[in-house]
Amino acid sequence: MYKLLFLLIVSITSAQNYRFVYEYKMKPDLSKKDSVVTDYMNLDTDGKKSYFYNAVKYERDSAYAASKSYKDLLTAKSYDQNLSYMVEKDYREKTMNFYDKFKTVSLRIAETEMPKWNIEKDDAEINGIHCQKATSVYKGRTWEAWFSKDYAVSDGPYKFTGLPGLVVKIRDLEDQHVFNLIQIKKINSVFPFLPKSPKKVTFAEYKKAMANFFFTIQDIEGINVNKQDEKMDIQLKDGFILKVGTGELKKMKNMDEEIARRLKRSNNLIERQ
Repeated sequence: MYKLLFLLIVSITSAQNYRFVYEYKMKPDLSKKDSVVTDYMNLDTDGKKSYFYNAVKYERDSAYAASKSYKDLLTAKSYDQNLSYMVEKDYREKTMNFYDKFKTVSLRIAETEMPKWNIEKDDAEINGIHCQKATSVYKGRTWEAWFSKDYAVSDGPYKFTGLPGLVVKIRDLEDQHVFNLIQIKKINSVFPFLPKSPKKVTFAEYKKAMANFFFTIQDIEGINVNKQDEKMDIQLKDGFILKVGTGELKKMKNMDEEIARRLKRSNNLIERQ
């Protein structure tokens, strides 16, 4: 079923825009081995560039951009705060940029190191797609990728590009970060929400800023209490919304400390170096 669907889509002219949807499982907290976050990430491409980003954040931002209704922000699904980043790849220029936001400041990291792959002879069927194995040591982790030559797209989730085909599945050998392709569909246009005039930083500066993030009352843009749903929505100035049940609030000994704990960034970044 998957194979037929994918072949039908890829057989359409390559001038179209496509979205590859990946299920992403990550372990955000190394001190809790069973902590797993499952989210969904989009890889949009027009054959010249691609954009990798959180699917729910995109839907929320798109709805708000069209309506300018605060309600659209509050009623949107939740996504993990660690997955608010975007990765932009330019196929022709062979450049890659990573975007994220620290509080109210948009950041850009120009990537200079691309994955170097060792293509192996192993093959396998994944979601009905014939795939070949490749491995890479990249940014402090050893990665196992399965790619398909059936699709003329040398791309994949996050920064995993450069293989002779589309990455269908990729995992680090500790299974702390796993991407699995679950859907391909045609779209009207590719991702339009790149930040304007971002501040250029190094990865070391970005990593330090995120590790030192600490929530304060000054980070709050607004608070909305929904008595009917018994929830409180805390909107931060970076656009992220933390949803907290009012029943939970009553049990908190120190609300500021508990919110700060929930907003703490992952100590298990996908890049170790």
